[in-house]
Amino acid sequence: MKYQLAQVNIAKFRLPQENPINDDFVNNLDRVNAIAEAEPGFVWRFKGSGNDALDVQAFGDPNIAINMSVWSDIKSLVNFVYRNNDHKQIMRRRKEWFEKIDFYMVLWWIEEGRWPTIEEAKIRLELLRQNGPTYSAFTFKQPYPAPSGEVLNPFKDECA
Repeated sequence: MKYQLAQVNIAKFRLPQENPINDDFVNNLDRVNAIAEAEPGFVWRFKGSGNDALDVQAFGDPNIAINMSVWSDIKSLVNFVYRNNDHKQIMRRRKEWFEKIDFYMVLWWIEEGRWPTIEEAKIRLELLRQNGPTYSAFTFKQPYPAPSGEVLNPFKDECA
């Protein structure tokens, strides 16, 4: 059986999503999502009724936005998150739009062809919060290999 990497990240808007202060973020979502979908290793992303998930209230707080996707491996996701200039430019501005959240992102392995659910993502975030990085819920800083033994550390070449 082959495995793919699931990821979820959440963000809490400082002001309601509809506030004009958030326009630069909201108006760039389609563009950045299209870039992600064109990246090598991209497999799937969660969408609500439109082209993003901003209309999905996954948590009790309506200001919390959710982003969930599946990638072929850790390296592909790392390349998009940390090396894609368009994504980096938007993320450098995140403090303009979002509050700091301690546990906002988690990674885990899923069987190829299966999509993660919101409930599963919430459980993985909670596992990370309670236990720190484990095989069931980990981070870029402390990754775990896929069951087939794939990439242990996507930053290995940069740390040498």
